[in-house]
Amino acid sequence: MHEIDSDFTALPLRELADAALTRARELGCEHADFRLERIRSQTLRLYDAALETALDADDLGLSVRVVKNGTWGFAAGIDLSPDGAARVAAQAVEVAAVAAALNREPIELAPEPVHGERTWVSAYEIDPFTVPTTEKVALLADWSRRLLDDPRVQHVDATLLQVKENKFFADLAGTVTTQQRVRVHPAVDAVGIADGVFDTMRTLAPPAGYGWEWLTGAHWDWDGELARLPELLAEKLAAPSVDPGLYDVVIDPSNLWLTIHESIGHATELDRALGYEAAYAGTSFATPDKLGTLRYGSPVMNVTGDRTAEHGLATIGYDDEGVQTQSFDIITEGVFTGYQLDRRIARLTGAERSNGCAFADSPASMPLQRMANVSLQPAPDGPSTEELISGVERGIYIVGDKSWSIDMQRYNFQFTGQRFYRIEKGRLAGQLRDVAYQATTTDFWNSMEAVGGPQTYVLGGAFNCGKGQPGQVAPVSHGCPSALFRGVNILNARKEAGQ
Repeated sequence: MHEIDSDFTALPLRELADAALTRARELGCEHADFRLERIRSQTLRLYDAALETALDADDLGLSVRVVKNGTWGFAAGIDLSPDGAARVAAQAVEVAAVAAALNREPIELAPEPVHGERTWVSAYEIDPFTVPTTEKVALLADWSRRLLDDPRVQHVDATLLQVKENKFFADLAGTVTTQQRVRVHPAVDAVGIADGVFDTMRTLAPPAGYGWEWLTGAHWDWDGELARLPELLAEKLAAPSVDPGLYDVVIDPSNLWLTIHESIGHATELDRALGYEAAYAGTSFATPDKLGTLRYGSPVMNVTGDRTAEHGLATIGYDDEGVQTQSFDIITEGVFTGYQLDRRIARLTGAERSNGCAFADSPASMPLQRMANVSLQPAPDGPSTEELISGVERGIYIVGDKSWSIDMQRYNFQFTGQRFYRIEKGRLAGQLRDVAYQATTTDFWNSMEAVGGPQTYVLGGAFNCGKGQPGQVAPVSHGCPSALFRGVNILNARKEAGQ
C-alpha cells in the first residue's frame, strides 16, 4: 500500500478548505463542499517504433460547490491561498444567487453519515510516474519492432496513457477525505495489407487500475499476445465475409464489456432516465416505472454497480460528494432492480442514500452522476469459454471491441469487434470478416442462455466515458464472463455500408 504523495499532502489542504467552508457558512449556505485536486497525466504514442507524441499534463486547482436557498452554486480557481479559496466560495454563492431565478427544483441532498478524516489509495505496485519516460518509450518500441519484423505486418501504432489522480475533499458536515489512484492504458495496433485490402488487429489488454506492473508481464501475457498478432491479422485479412442472418454467438469479455457499458451502464444512470441528459446524450428506456418489473434479460443475468472493485477504473474510497463507495445490484436474475445515484438524484426520488456515483473529471468541473464499475457476474460453477462454444451448432465467437452505435434511448444498437470465428458443430472453424451484431437491449439480454464461470471473467473498460455539458470524461471498468446468446441478428457491415 502506497502513501499519498508528499508533494500533494504538503499543500495547505486543510487551511484552504477551512477558509472556503467558513466563508460559505458565513454566507448562509445550506451545504458546501470543497475539493482540491491534482491530476497528472502522460500520453506516449509511437508509429512504427518511432516516438510521435510525448505529452505530460499537470492540472492543479480547487473548487467549491454550494447549495444556497435551494440552488446550486459552483466556482473554481487556481489561487492556492486562504484568500483565494474564500473568494472562490463567495463566487459559488454569487452563481447560486444568479441561478436562483431559473431554478424550478429546490436542491436537497440525500443524507450521508459523517465519515470524519479518511485516507484511501488505490491498489497498485509501481507508480508509473516514477518510471523514466525513456524506459516506457523503449518498451513500446520493442513491442512495435517485434511486430514489424514479421512481413505480415506493415505498420504498428503503440500508445500508453497513464493518470495519477489526487483529491482532497471536505464538507460542512465534517467529512474530510484524501485519496490517490493510478490507472494505465497500453495498446498496440498492428496494420496489415493483402491484395489491396487493409485491416487492423489490436491487443486485448484492457485499461486498468494498476501501475507500471501492468506492462511488465506480471498480470498480462504481453509476450504471448504480441507473438500471436501477426498470424491473427493475416488470417483476418484472408477470411471470408460473413453471410448475414440469425446466429448463436459466444461473446468474449473483451467485446462484451462495451455492450454492457452502452446498453446497461448508461441506461441505468438515474439522472439520464429522468431526462437530465436529454439535450446531449439522450435519455433511457429504463424509466423509473419499470424498476422492479422490467425483464431486462434472462434469469442468468446478474449485474452489479461497484465502486470498490480492486483495480477498477471507477474504483475510489469516497466519491466527490463525500459518500463512501459501495457495491449494489442493478439487475437481479434478469429483473431491473437498481439505479446508479448521486446525492441529489437519490433525494429527488426518495432513495435513502446515494450509492456513491458522483465524479468530477477535474478541479474545474462540477461533480456529475457518473458510472460505477458496472459488471455482469459469472456463474459460480459456470462453464469455460470452450464449453460455451461446444454447445453451439452454427454460430460465431466474437473477440475484442471496435466500433459501436446505440440510439438515444440506449435501446437499439449495433456492435462490431476485433475478430470473429465461425463455430461449426461446437468447434472454431476459422475467422470471418465484416461482422456486426444488431439487437434491441432487452431482446439481446433475454437471448443470453448461459454465462461462463469465474475463470472466464475479465475486467475491461475505458478511460474516456463522456457525459455532461460542458462535457466531462470519466474512467470506468466493466467486468464480465464469456456468454452465450441464441438467435442474434448478424449483419454484414461491409454490405450495410454499401461497399
